[in-house]
Amino acid sequence: MSVNVSVRLDDTLAERLRMRARASGETLSDRLRRYAEEGSRRDEHPMVTFRDGPTGRRAGLIGGPDIWEIVMWVDEIVADGSDVNTLVVESALSRSQIDAALRYRAAYPDEIAARIELHWRDSVAADTL
Repeated sequence: MSVNVSVRLDDTLAERLRMRARASGETLSDRLRRYAEEGSRRDEHPMVTFRDGPTGRRAGLIGGPDIWEIVMWVDEIVADGSDVNTLVVESALSRSQIDAALRYRAAYPDEIAARIELHWRDSVAADTL
């Protein structure tokens, strides 16, 4: 279900948003919805940003790797019987960055699981070439 919301924008801002939307093949409404969703998520998870890539937009740490990558590494380390702190020791990530990624996964588990699944499928496909 969706709700219509009326918002007044400065002419200059509205034009900038229209230009960016057009350049990426989006409607202005799509662009505003995405900005609202991502902005809300950034408020909830201040260490997280969103970036474009070959597989679409995804959540990542500001100045760091994608959230799905960190979660995948944590899951692998834990499955091997090691503690999460092993990742701190063996990577350039801090414990607070890892915790931020895990909090994001807790809030959006399906999104992160889908990204990890896509990674594994692409890896298997690449290995069969």
